Amino acid sequence: MSERATTKLTEAPLTLKKFEEACEAVNRVTLDTELIYSDYFSEQTGGKVYLKPENMQRTGAYKVRGAYYKISTLSEEARARGLITASAGNHAQGVAYAAREFGARAVIVMPTTTPLIKVNRTKALGAEVVLHGDVYDDAEAHAHALAQEHGYTFIHPFDDPDVATGQGTIAMEIIKDLPLVDIILVPVGGGGLATGVSTLAKLLKPNVKVIAVEPEGAACLKASLEAGEVVTLPQVNTIADGTAVKTPGSRIFPYLQQNLDEVITVPDQELVTAFLDMVENHKMVVENSGLLTVAALRHIDGRDKKVVSVLSGGNMDVITMSSVVQQGLILRDRIFTVSVLLPDKPGELHRVSGLIADVNGNVIKLEHNQFVTINRNAAVELRITLEAFGTAHKKQIISVLEENGYRPRLVRTRS
Repeated sequence: MSERATTKLTEAPLTLKKFEEACEAVNRVTLDTELIYSDYFSEQTGGKVYLKPENMQRTGAYKVRGAYYKISTLSEEARARGLITASAGNHAQGVAYAAREFGARAVIVMPTTTPLIKVNRTKALGAEVVLHGDVYDDAEAHAHALAQEHGYTFIHPFDDPDVATGQGTIAMEIIKDLPLVDIILVPVGGGGLATGVSTLAKLLKPNVKVIAVEPEGAACLKASLEAGEVVTLPQVNTIADGTAVKTPGSRIFPYLQQNLDEVITVPDQELVTAFLDMVENHKMVVENSGLLTVAALRHIDGRDKKVVSVLSGGNMDVITMSSVVQQGLILRDRIFTVSVLLPDKPGELHRVSGLIADVNGNVIKLEHNQFVTINRNAAVELRITLEAFGTAHKKQIISVLEENGYRPRLVRTRS
């Protein structure tokens, strides 16, 4: 990216001194999220993969870093007027937590579609929550209107150099823990985290490669970098709600142009299987946006490299979690459904279940329909939902049914 023409900076550049100040401030409130070495992902990639678990951070995400540092730079008068922001999740909680630490009033405008658990968590941190609009853009417009009406100080989720500087403290910790890091993978939505991490990483270690990862259905940064200017996508569609952004930050865009080496996009399907990998191999819950860097490991050449994946957050409600787990099992061929037609006579169900048991298939659900046809030789449809060890085991079960005269038909598993 650095070889492309870059947009000229219109304000004071981010300096090492500012990052050092941010580290000192942020250290007062953040938890120490030490790198975790991943045997599983290292074996998958042929390199040495480390995880930066910001899903274990206060408020469950990295956002508290930028919020706290930004608020620390404000004057007493600006804080006394009250703080306001718009967010559907992690930034809301970050601002609420940081404002409480400074004894400042915080007003958070959230879309009316925000899950109740996120609303309640934000309120529990002492913030006043205003529900407005169906999407983030509506909430942000209302927050600006309230700021103008009441004199509140607006804290932008990403398009603010001070916020980006606070987020960049992650890079300081990564390089301190792993001085010989070769590649840092960072998720990107609006670009605040990617700005801070890439800028500080290049200041401390110019040869480190910083790769931004965004969802395929919300690739606003990739589109902007290709255009050489900030562009707005007509729409976004991704399960990675924390990075579902139409327009990257214009104030921070020059840093992204200058300091990112590459941008990778990841389809939602890969986030689903990445969630399963994290839960089963690391016993950690990571939200879909935080999984972008995990999914990206399959898209880079990490052989013989030291790679750090930044896990940006872990705030996922249990209903979403349940759906993602089920879809992950389906995508990995560990749950599937087959339909077979049986003669309408005693013992057939027992025979089919015995064949499945002989090859260690585990039946989860049976649906028995006697009215599928008037042909008595194939009068019963049996739909069997099974648990398997993976693709090879699934094929083995289907082959056994075929070899014994059944004609199993795969059925789309209901989610």
